[in-house]
Amino acid sequence: QVQLVESGGGSVQAGGSLRLSCVASGGTFSPNAMAWFRQVPGKGRDMLAAIGWSLGGTFYPEDSLKGRFTISRDIHKNTVFLQIDSLKFEDTAVYYCGAAVADWNAYDLWGQGTQVTVSS
Repeated sequence: QVQLVESGGGSVQAGGSLRLSCVASGGTFSPNAMAWFRQVPGKGRDMLAAIGWSLGGTFYPEDSLKGRFTISRDIHKNTVFLQIDSLKFEDTAVYYCGAAVADWNAYDLWGQGTQVTVSS
């Protein structure tokens, strides 16, 4: 059974950068797309960026995210990345990767999350 494991989170100062990774392991992995989300306590999980697995096309649900968040993938390593630059205090959250396996519009496989804490 395929599992997703995120890494790369931690505590950073505002203005810094982080690169999150999400590795899929445990079986054949060929999703339609993968995406990064984040969630703060008491709120829902918000999509930050998505990437088509085969062709690598990217999607950012909000234009304001494009400048600081960059999604990429390495299909040979079954890994998706999220580069976050110019971190802000409000970026503090748990970051999750998700895979849309059965359907383009349904993220049905999730990692356990990685905590990002930004200090001002």
